[in-house]
Amino acid sequence: MSDAVATATEAVGGDAKSPLLLSGSTQASKPAHVSKPADFFALLKPRVMTLVVFTAFIAMMVAPGHLHPLPAFAAILAIAVGAGASGAINMWYERDIDALMRRTAKRPIPAGRIAPPDALVFGVTLAVGSVVVIGLATNMVAAAILAASICFYVFVYTIWLKRRTPYNIVIGGAAGAFPPLIGWAAVTGNVALLPMLLFAIVFIWTPPHFWSLALWAHADYERAGVPMLPVTAGARATRRQIVAYTLVLVPLSVLPWMLHLTGPIYGLTAAGLGLSFLASVIGVARDRQDAAGVSLTGDRPAKAAFRVSILYLFGLFAALAADHFLMPWIVR
Repeated sequence: MSDAVATATEAVGGDAKSPLLLSGSTQASKPAHVSKPADFFALLKPRVMTLVVFTAFIAMMVAPGHLHPLPAFAAILAIAVGAGASGAINMWYERDIDALMRRTAKRPIPAGRIAPPDALVFGVTLAVGSVVVIGLATNMVAAAILAASICFYVFVYTIWLKRRTPYNIVIGGAAGAFPPLIGWAAVTGNVALLPMLLFAIVFIWTPPHFWSLALWAHADYERAGVPMLPVTAGARATRRQIVAYTLVLVPLSVLPWMLHLTGPIYGLTAAGLGLSFLASVIGVARDRQDAAGVSLTGDRPAKAAFRVSILYLFGLFAALAADHFLMPWIVR
């Protein structure tokens, strides 16, 4: 779940004289037809939202204390809407480069189905509303963390980092790591060691997850002028970084068990999933390459590792919930 704004012109997506912006914004400023609800829903990046909501929901389930089902539902809805709002604002800001990439050219704004001002108003309204709702339904700590996550994704990742540094996803990955903190805080009103470790796990997981995608989408990023690591450092260096981050991730994911914050169901599952993920990224590193490090297999190992990374995170948090609810019955 990214340039600094130097002028008012840059704040709407780049230099007014940039041909990239002109081509993207001109196309997007004249919707081909009346926008449909499905177009606005697409702005929310629903597939990304699913993982965000899941990690927040599991954190709420394992947090000590009790939250009535109604405010709990309101909190989950607010987290989902807040994540979607971040995605909508991101699409508004990046409409120029989205128009240049095959992977994103059919998004509602570059495809002309939604006008940029409508997308911005939609995103900002949802962002403010989500923070207000979770604050009223739960507590101000959860509201503050949700607001911080939205601001981090929009201002730090999207506006400041993404178009400036190949390590955009390393720092910007923190935005997608906030949901466990928000879910925990919604129940407890504070932040403890376990949700902080969950934050760290998602934070370290994000680079190998996203760089696996970037390896086979590097042509898109190069065409749009986005300095993703495969574009600036090359495929070979990116593969090394993917393996390095995964080597850190595997022991980190087991740390909650080692610190006795979880039971063996989580610990053993985390170790097994971690080894599986590590095997998949080693396959990426061993992919047949030409002299420049470009895959000779169509980046099939990178695509597989990307899929495994998603299953890994889902499995890890599912194991956390299973451990929380099953271990008390097992040890009786």
